Amino acid sequence: MAEEKRVIQDGEIDQCDFICVHENVVNQVLKVMPKDQQLMDLADFFKIFGDPTRVRILYVLSQSQMCVCDIANLLQMGQSAISHQLRVLKQMRLVKSRREGKTVFYSLADGHIETILAQGMEHISE
Repeated sequence: MAEEKRVIQDGEIDQCDFICVHENVVNQVLKVMPKDQQLMDLADFFKIFGDPTRVRILYVLSQSQMCVCDIANLLQMGQSAISHQLRVLKQMRLVKSRREGKTVFYSLADGHIETILAQGMEHISE
């Protein structure tokens, strides 16, 4: 009997030819699967990276701490738009601020954010 070959069309997902649940694998994964709330928080975290302006701000801050005026000038945007995005980034704990006299300087909250940016850039450059 000739072996039947399926041709996968663009956009089609290859699927198993028959239903067979590998319970040992499923049970192993269930043991380490994060809680739903943690996964929703993770999804919200990654949504932040879905906005080009926020990514640009994060990239700028990965190079140097800056005030709103500097970021707005560098990105050729209004200070209010930058302030709005910085507020979102700060609420998600991706950036932090410190006051020096009348100036507020922003920087990345920690090294994880720089690592995420670097790995993302590496991934899209492959």
